[in-house]
Amino acid sequence: MLPALAALAALDLEALRLDVLGRLVLAVILGGAIGLEREQQGKEAGLRTHILICLGAALFTVISVEMIDPAGNWPPGDVSRIAANVVTGVGFIGAGVILQSRGRVRGLTTAATIWTVAALGVAAGAAQYVAAVGATVLMLVVLIPLRWWERRSEASEPED
Repeated sequence: MLPALAALAALDLEALRLDVLGRLVLAVILGGAIGLEREQQGKEAGLRTHILICLGAALFTVISVEMIDPAGNWPPGDVSRIAANVVTGVGFIGAGVILQSRGRVRGLTTAATIWTVAALGVAAGAAQYVAAVGATVLMLVVLIPLRWWERRSEASEPED
């Protein structure tokens, strides 16, 4: 029988690794908070995209952390390369939302949120809860109040 099914049958909660599930749920919540803001702004990458990027980054991080045995020994190779490749891979996704049209570049903020949401996922997957939640709050401060301030200052600028 599969170990997870055996643990479920025996109600061995420690073997079920609910802590890992908690990390993944946190990633969904944090990615969702940023994705909801992007969705409300009508951006190309919205709620589901940000959730999936954050969840995927968290899952890759959990997998890389789980590769270390209980004695703290690393397997052959460098498991930190998994997180490094998340950064690279997400960069390609972010590049896909940047558009240039009529001399204007659009999508830079969305690309930056995609990249940063992946970092939130890595933090959640590595059980760095304070860093993950704190960075989410800071991202929302950058996205919401600063957008209001930018629009207000643009409206108050005199025209040439």
